[in-house]
Amino acid sequence: MHELTIAMVQMNSVVGDVRGNLAKMVRALHEAREQGAQLVVFPEMALAGYPPEDLLFRPSFLEALERANQNLVEETRNVMAIWGYAHADEALYNTAVIAAHETLVGRIAKRHLPNYGVFDEARYFSPGTSTAIVHWYEWKIGVSICEDLWYPDGPYLSQARQGANLLVNISASPFSRGKSVLREQMMATRADDAAAYLVWTNLVGAQDELVFDGQSAVFGPDGKLLARADAFKEAVLWTTLTRTPSQHRRWIDPRWRLQGLEAPVERWDVLGELGTAEHLHAPMVAEPVSEVQALYAALVLGVRDYIGKNRFQDVVIGLSGGIDSALTAVVAVDALGARRVHGVLMPSTITSSMSRQDAMELARNLGIAIEEIPIANILDLFLEELRPSFGERPIDITEENLQARIRGTLLMALSNKLGWLVLTTGNKSELATGYSTLYGDMAGGFAVLKDVLKRDVFELSRWVNRVTPRIPENILIKPPSAELRPDQKDEDSLPPYDILDQILEGYVEDDLTREQLIRAGLPEASVDLALKLVNQNEYKRRQAPVGLKVTPRAFGRDRRMPITGKFI
Repeated sequence: MHELTIAMVQMNSVVGDVRGNLAKMVRALHEAREQGAQLVVFPEMALAGYPPEDLLFRPSFLEALERANQNLVEETRNVMAIWGYAHADEALYNTAVIAAHETLVGRIAKRHLPNYGVFDEARYFSPGTSTAIVHWYEWKIGVSICEDLWYPDGPYLSQARQGANLLVNISASPFSRGKSVLREQMMATRADDAAAYLVWTNLVGAQDELVFDGQSAVFGPDGKLLARADAFKEAVLWTTLTRTPSQHRRWIDPRWRLQGLEAPVERWDVLGELGTAEHLHAPMVAEPVSEVQALYAALVLGVRDYIGKNRFQDVVIGLSGGIDSALTAVVAVDALGARRVHGVLMPSTITSSMSRQDAMELARNLGIAIEEIPIANILDLFLEELRPSFGERPIDITEENLQARIRGTLLMALSNKLGWLVLTTGNKSELATGYSTLYGDMAGGFAVLKDVLKRDVFELSRWVNRVTPRIPENILIKPPSAELRPDQKDEDSLPPYDILDQILEGYVEDDLTREQLIRAGLPEASVDLALKLVNQNEYKRRQAPVGLKVTPRAFGRDRRMPITGKFI
């Protein structure tokens, strides 16, 4: 058999929904087989969802996975399938299963367990120590899991040395800005080094703060891209690979001799026909998406899945007439539809008529309901009750924060009474510097822009308007302001955002020192202020709602710094 038709199922699993994930996989397996697939490939941890975290400590969860795994094995009549789940043996392993003809062919355990950033796999899994090649006629298939492909000395190397002509990697690789280009470059290199086809099937969908972008792909033995699935969508990517006698191994390549020890390579044979392709499927090469388009799609998918998988119906957003709440509202509408998004304008005596008009125009453009709840009288009542305690002390940031906390309380009241999830609107620049109020504008259930710097908020908003103008132009051009005191501007308290965001990107995402930032040409005074604010506001970030991760280094599980400490 010189040809092999493969269906790569880029699926959106739900963590812990073993029964639902199994049902989705069985349907996909049957449909792919009926359309002529001989090999069906699912992503890493497709049965369990990823990451399952401490569900892996629950014996009942692992037992449910084993039952589902056996059920899926029994569905592999006349087809071979590969999928991921967590398998408990003498230890717990992140596992790839290979099954065919209703029989378990074998299991491969992930060897390189990521334990950085958002990943805690060493907390749960033991590393695998061996690998195998699945033999079916002329095809010798090496299987690996996600991280194992990123290492030059991963199991693909041993498989290639033993003659593998098809490498299959199942993955749950989360999105971050700019990652997809580097990831495809890495895969092209692996395929070229191994002189083998590479089939890479990735998870899609969102899980808490993580977004998985799909973009499953196929590379030829020369490293050329042959097929690519859509980004941020469930899809089945088809490919028919041809094995010709002229293909040969590059055993004399000196790179093979520089890679250290090999793992033991077992041989697993698949006997019998896997069916023949009745329908030819032209390879699909989805267009790559731009960085800004990918970032926006990640936010939309993240909101849609967080709301849907947690069984919320509607969301509510405090609309201030500013750019952060505007972008948050646009994302929510594109994720959920206008009828499920509610805006609330909560003006004080300081709120400008322009901001009110901008918020109302935005709501009209988006087709969302908006109501107005003034806070001036509420603020007066608070201050009247606090006057005995405040005495003659002058007005300061206390009165500013009180306004934000009144607004947060009103939004949470609507959430409790009407079942709407509050979407917070603060961005990464504000969260980094503490330019956000605990129990005020930080109050809510999901932080859409938590990992989006202010400069990127502007970039995304301009991109949105190029596609379909919805954000009022005045919102895009007016100076950012919290409007908590007369004539307030963000730059009264912070460095200009074009400078601040460079500092934050260097310090938070790249771990640059103060001296390195200054040597890069950033103003010393701005660097000192920004670093001071970042370090003294860790306690606020610990209390922030969960939000989407879209950069290589997000606040939260990605960046875990002590609250109490003096090192800068």
